[in-house]
Amino acid sequence: MLYYLLFPLHTSYSAFNVFRYITFRAAMAALTALVISFLLGPWLIRSLIKMQIGQQIRDDGPASHSTKAGTPTMGGTLIILALSLSTLLLADIANPYVLLALFGTIGFGAVGFADDYLKLTRKNSKGLPVRAKLLGQFAVAFIVALALYYIPKFSTEIGIPFVKNIHPNLGVLYIPFAMLVIVGASNAVNLTDGLDGLATGPVMIAAGTY
Repeated sequence: MLYYLLFPLHTSYSAFNVFRYITFRAAMAALTALVISFLLGPWLIRSLIKMQIGQQIRDDGPASHSTKAGTPTMGGTLIILALSLSTLLLADIANPYVLLALFGTIGFGAVGFADDYLKLTRKNSKGLPVRAKLLGQFAVAFIVALALYYIPKFSTEIGIPFVKNIHPNLGVLYIPFAMLVIVGASNAVNLTDGLDGLATGPVMIAAGTY
């Protein structure tokens, strides 16, 4: 949004020319998301505690994990909000790849929200059934992969690690391949976050890498 509002001003004010650079807008988006998190985070935590929305701990874990019961959960809503607002403000929202990344993030966030909501309403660590969760994830991944496949000039060639000159073209098979990659990547943090379901640490590592 700001990209379209401010960049055209570079013809009159050269300082606005920085908005043409993805690196600048990415850095500003990261700072914007950080500020949103700092501003809304304390309020969200107080609200979650007040509403007694806390993490449900799995009963098959070690006794030491019981101390984490009640830790405010559903913090992913703040992550999604900060990410979405900063992206809409500073990314080129006419870019289909940006829109697809945002759609995929919000889509998987919706699946996670439904999972957390069921955990809270049922007062246990069992949220969405595994099949239902995977169905939701694969549905979102299918839409993203299909849209990618039909984007003009999008290449369905893939690179193979440690092999420079071999780039097989998957063609229509790129769609199931991309679905597996998207769902697999989304579950990497989910399977790493431990018994207590508090995934902030793995999310920071994954987000920092991206």
